[in-house]
Amino acid sequence: MQGPEDRPVESTWAELREAQTMTLSAPNTGMAVTIDIGEADNIHPTNKQDVGIRLALPALAKVYGFKGLVHSGPVFRSLHRSKGRIRVEFDHVAGGLVVRGGALKGFAVAGKDRKFVWAEAKIVGDCVEVWSDDVPQPAAVRYAWSDNPPCTLYNASELPASPFRTDSWPGITK
Repeated sequence: MQGPEDRPVESTWAELREAQTMTLSAPNTGMAVTIDIGEADNIHPTNKQDVGIRLALPALAKVYGFKGLVHSGPVFRSLHRSKGRIRVEFDHVAGGLVVRGGALKGFAVAGKDRKFVWAEAKIVGDCVEVWSDDVPQPAAVRYAWSDNPPCTLYNASELPASPFRTDSWPGITK
């Protein structure tokens, strides 16, 4: 079991995070992922220092021109399907992908039936390979797609991966 639910469920919080991530397509924008810092029952994390550091990183890199500064955790780039598995590629791997907090968790896959199940995942170079024996032909993958998801995927600079989904299926808010 990956999260508090036996099966992945739709989440308004995940959809809100997706909307925030979409702003990165606008010029001169940055984002700090802090999903791993806060508390499940409080939208305002008590750990303000780490939030401030993560917010400063994109400003230093994009506004003040600090070259070579790692300012983002892994961000979904693309996927490739092969032999019942999905290989997910990321931008901002910054020296490689790493797992924090034990096993790689928080990934779910669905077939064309749109029924998500928790998936197995492993790091392969700068990618993550995702699969489930319950979904022989996965059509979509999601990561950290719940209200309070497990977040265990980071880059070597200890910045967490952004939650994402590869489908555009209607959720709660659409």
